Order: sequence, then structure tokens, then C-alpha cells
Amino acid sequence: MTELRVRWGEVDGQEVVFNANYLMYADVAVTEFMRGNGIMDHCRDEFGHTFVVDAHLIFKGSARFDDVLDLSVRCEKIGTSSYVLKVEMRRDGEVLCVADMTYVRAVEGKAAALSEGFKARLGLGDT
Repeated sequence: MTELRVRWGEVDGQEVVFNANYLMYADVAVTEFMRGNGIMDHCRDEFGHTFVVDAHLIFKGSARFDDVLDLSVRCEKIGTSSYVLKVEMRRDGEVLCVADMTYVRAVEGKAAALSEGFKARLGLGDT
């Protein structure tokens, strides 16, 4: 789990987090998930060749300036060259946003198989 405090520049004129910023929050959570599962230490180059090809967000509530959000990630699916991560963003236990992020490993513009080591680390659990 990663904790993030909403900054003033992330809210809009309605005084809620601008919707595009939730993708940035998801990216922060995924980076910490990768770090926590050892991918940054053992598979960093491979991680550097994975790209988001689909992002689906469901908004259930609004975060505001200075709210503290808990961001959690779990791996939902692992394929040959792709994987899906689910990111939940909560405030005081209330789910505000859920992001389903599909990543594909690509080398020189073509899909490339994920290593068994990378796949194993993706499946280590939630963070």
C-alpha cells in the first residue's frame, strides 16, 4: 500500500481532484508495487519496456486537497507479453477510484514475452 497526499495543484475549479490526475496516482502506485516486489532491483530493464495499452477508470467518489489516499495494487492477470494491474484509491477506507491498467512488453515496437522471473514477481501479491 502506498500513501499519497493530494496537492493543491491537483484539484480543479470544483475543488476536487481533476480526473486525469488519478492516472498519475495509479502510476505512482504501480511504481511502488514494482519496487515492493523487487522488479526495480531484478527486472528493471524489462519493466522499462512495458507500456500501458489500456487504462479503464471507474470513479466512485472525489478526493479533495489535502486528503490522504491509500493506493493499493494487485495483479489481476498475467499473459505471455501482457499483464493487468488493478489499482484501488481509497480515502478512509472508501474507494474513490479503481483503475484497471493493461501493460504490454514491447521491444523495438513488437510484443515480447515476459520473463518467468518478471511474471513470478508480478504474482507476489498486493502492495
